Amino acid sequence: MTVHHHLDDASIMRYASGDFDEAFAIVVASHLAMCEECRAAVRTAEAMGGAVLEAVEAMPLAKDAFDRLSRMLDVEPEVPPMRHELDAGNVPLPLSRLIGGDLAQVPWRTIVPGMQRHRIDIASTTSSLYMLKIAPGRKMPEHGHGGTEMTLILEGSYSDIFGQFAAGDIADLDEHVEHQPVVDSDIDCICLVATEHPTRFKGMISRILQPLIGI
Repeated sequence: MTVHHHLDDASIMRYASGDFDEAFAIVVASHLAMCEECRAAVRTAEAMGGAVLEAVEAMPLAKDAFDRLSRMLDVEPEVPPMRHELDAGNVPLPLSRLIGGDLAQVPWRTIVPGMQRHRIDIASTTSSLYMLKIAPGRKMPEHGHGGTEMTLILEGSYSDIFGQFAAGDIADLDEHVEHQPVVDSDIDCICLVATEHPTRFKGMISRILQPLIGI
């Protein structure tokens, strides 16, 4: 797999430091399962963080620090560690634990003709995580973003002002971006999306339909 669109440096550092909430962490980890270049960048960022910690002057711990750490280690984590691998099927492992290993088995819901959505509910995040399945030739309404948005392509491809995005590519966007993706593959374009805030559609009809579309 050849990946042409990668995470930006700020996102690499945020992921390596554990600063993303779970919705974005799942999208990033799924991309890493498909992109050796970004995996290497994360390893480098983690090594840099470790070097910085080693250089920091030691500080005395609170008297109950060991007891508190022991209690934390006794608690089973809610979210298993993310493994940056592809499932035996066509779904990255960080995502397959939520939807299974086959995109064909996703319970899609049609929101408008040619566009389907599957919402992934995560209690531990304030961001939205969902999947989109868009038919060949379909054009998304022109829109912007209320904050950070990440879109990972799992199958098919689309094109916008930034070029073509195919399987493994990630669109790492902020609130300053406006675009209009068009599916240019001869198969459905399936994407995994994390957003901080709802999409800002430009057209009046799209804004009216936004509660129905739900993105």
